[in-house]
Amino acid sequence: MPLSPPADREPLHRRAITMHGFRRADGLFDIEGHLEDTKTYPFANLDRGTIQPGEALHGMWIRLTVDEDLVIMACEAVTDSSPYAICPQVAPNFAALEGVRIGPGFTRAVKERVGGVHGCTHLREMLAQMATVAFQTIYPVRRKREMDDPKAAEAARNRMIGTCFAYAPDSPVVTERWGKAEPG
Repeated sequence: MPLSPPADREPLHRRAITMHGFRRADGLFDIEGHLEDTKTYPFANLDRGTIQPGEALHGMWIRLTVDEDLVIMACEAVTDSSPYAICPQVAPNFAALEGVRIGPGFTRAVKERVGGVHGCTHLREMLAQMATVAFQTIYPVRRKREMDDPKAAEAARNRMIGTCFAYAPDSPVVTERWGKAEPG
């Protein structure tokens, strides 16, 4: 079901974000994200001159390589297009995310390592969504582990219950998947 019909309007800005999850031959997983901002009108830019309609104001890539436990083994970032010539210089700082686990505290760890002047707002913002893509990519591997190990299944249940509407302790999804949730 689409949104309701909009009021008359003129397009001005477009941000496109694409993310993909891959299983590597070595057993690790790559999560890649690409962000591109464009405008529908030409505008002056201090470092690049005139940026034309459809030309990328921001064009950025980031790749997280993670293991099955969602520990970042490597992080690579690249800035192809930016409003300032110095912006690409910060991309190597994202390697500092190596060793961080995607899970509770992830946002804080990202902020500590590449927050403020040590990072790029746009690359940092992508990381939150990439964490979800990593989870979705690795889910089949983790689900198999849960099916083979009751302790892993219980840990997964405890991680999920209460995280969203569908996983509310009293939701039919929780009841169907795990039975009646205990208050807690």
